[in-house]
Amino acid sequence: MSTADVLTAAAEGGVIGDGRTGANLALGAGLIGVAIGWLALARVAGRIGTGSARTGALAAMAAGLVGTALAALHLATSSGGPGTGNGLVGAIAAIPLGLAGAVLGRRALTRSRRAGRSADRVGHEGELGSVPPAPPGPR
Repeated sequence: MSTADVLTAAAEGGVIGDGRTGANLALGAGLIGVAIGWLALARVAGRIGTGSARTGALAAMAAGLVGTALAALHLATSSGGPGTGNGLVGAIAAIPLGLAGAVLGRRALTRSRRAGRSADRVGHEGELGSVPPAPPGPR
């Protein structure tokens, strides 16, 4: 197959063209955001011990928001309706997927901050030498 044949097939929609590429990129970014957010939540819960939950949460939020922005941009610039091959349905599906990735990342970030604060409180109480109050005994 010559180069001209390949370019003609691409222009006619024989391979993924410009219409679907934007939607596929948005779907991919949203899916990556969901996966990283899920892993970050597992790190905070202590089910996975590798990596930083805070870094994963920030990465999930970024990937989710990028996926949502790409999908919204694709929706705004695509011509035609669903079923025309412009990737409109993929962009519509990418918006909630990207938002889910951002929400999971935010949730993991909030939980990691809470876990960090409670660990700091326990550590500082021992350093300051404060003695916990005695439990009430029998009178």
